[in-house]
Amino acid sequence: MSDKIEDTFRTIEKQADSLFKDRGSKFFGYVFPMKSEEDFKSAMETIKTEHHQARHHCFAYRFDPDDLKYRANDDGEPSHSAGTPILHALQSAELINVGAIVVRYFGGTKLGVSGLINAYRTAAEMAINSASIIVRELEYSAKITTDYAHLSQVLYQLEQHEARIEQRKMEYDCEFEFSVRRANYESLKINIETLENVKFVGEF
Repeated sequence: MSDKIEDTFRTIEKQADSLFKDRGSKFFGYVFPMKSEEDFKSAMETIKTEHHQARHHCFAYRFDPDDLKYRANDDGEPSHSAGTPILHALQSAELINVGAIVVRYFGGTKLGVSGLINAYRTAAEMAINSASIIVRELEYSAKITTDYAHLSQVLYQLEQHEARIEQRKMEYDCEFEFSVRRANYESLKINIETLENVKFVGEF
């Protein structure tokens, strides 16, 4: 499942957690940054090791700002009573590149589907509320090759468009690999291509 989003997105700076209790059951909530399913699996393994006696490790995640991917899992709880509420918490906070896991320890009293929905969502929301939320910019990476005669003009354009130079080679020609916010990319490309003896290699 996927959809497009803008050239900035909300995410979290580092892992945060929470604890929610309801009628004896304990719900440990975790949210953490992630960029791939491999990142998520690694976080899940760590949390399962810490909570190896728990019966339910329910989760949701949203990642990849270019082609938004998401998943929710109830891990044995009634259908849509755990993973979906956790996912809704991430969606309500408009978070991308974030995973959320809620671990449940049963306290002896059944909560019912409505009680589970409330508990799992609340635990996720509490963890989100304790996290440091930041805004990231989506970027393109590109490369410019120029002769020394046009070097100052190239550097000026990079500076004006707030590009970040990642790597430079100063040999017979000058080569720059850089990242630039997508909103600034087209303008930079147009301005660079008006210069003589300057080669612009687009996004990669």
